[in-house]
Amino acid sequence: MWSVLLFGLAGLLVGGVVSFRKQRLPNWTWISFGILAAAALVAAYLLTLSA
Repeated sequence: MWSVLLFGLAGLLVGGVVSFRKQRLPNWTWISFGILAAAALVAAYLLTLSA
């Protein structure tokens, strides 16, 4: 269950990355969202391994 929520969160964060880059916001905003999305994907993957 948690892995599904984390995959969904990662999808929202990736959407934020695309949106922030399109709006030409400072680099630290979309880079930080990208790092959070990658962390959510790794956490979701690790949760699927333990199940």
